Amino acid sequence: MDLIEFKNVSKHFRRDGQDFATLSDINLTVGEREFVAIVGPSGCGKTTCLRMVAGFEPPSSGTVSVGGRPVGGPGPDRAVVFQQFALFPWKTVWENIAFGLRNRGAAPDVIQATVRRYIGLMGLGGYETAFPHQLSGGMQQRVAIARAYALDPSVLLMDEPFGALDAQTRVAMQEELVRLARSNPRCVLFITHAVEEAVYLADRVAIMTRRPGRIKEIIDVWPVREREGWDRLERIEDVMEQEAFIELRTHIWAQLRQEKLPAAA
Repeated sequence: MDLIEFKNVSKHFRRDGQDFATLSDINLTVGEREFVAIVGPSGCGKTTCLRMVAGFEPPSSGTVSVGGRPVGGPGPDRAVVFQQFALFPWKTVWENIAFGLRNRGAAPDVIQATVRRYIGLMGLGGYETAFPHQLSGGMQQRVAIARAYALDPSVLLMDEPFGALDAQTRVAMQEELVRLARSNPRCVLFITHAVEEAVYLADRVAIMTRRPGRIKEIIDVWPVREREGWDRLERIEDVMEQEAFIELRTHIWAQLRQEKLPAAA
């Protein structure tokens, strides 16, 4: 079942009395337990796609649907993880993760069990009473991801969630997210500039053109992952050394380079 559907979606913004086309005729679906990453040149509308699914931006034309219903605004069926960690600085790790559950009126025992589970899954044990300013960037993003998963959303929207992290922490978070996504699969739309990250994490990678963004190509990664046994490899470096991974990465980079060169010229 497809949970997310873009059907002939275009988006225009008006600035200084002029119309600017950001997206043009986007058609894309994301399945119920599918992880889809979108890559493309800066300014091509990747984040705008995510914001429309979240209900923060309406399409100018076409339809964005979640669960077969056109998106009319934000909803509890969708959770967003941003590049900036967006935690409540006055709340502890435990309180940040529990916040959405309390707002929904979840029973105290459910909150306790759910928060405890995701603290364990995200390696946050021992930090329950820490405040965000006492945590590293990687730890803060673990809290943000735990908070999103704790809400048990049908759709998880991730907008360059590791973009603000240093290289080593980013790798560790990618490995954590792969582990979490495989053990607790759900519909994920993931925006990134990093081609390697997209290939490592996603079941499919959608490549966008320069602005106005269109879907240029969709790459099926999961059959290659299954065939090559990437999920049996513990470290991201081991996956990235595989010939099949290198071929996919090289192909996607070549498609993106074609989009960047005319703009640079």
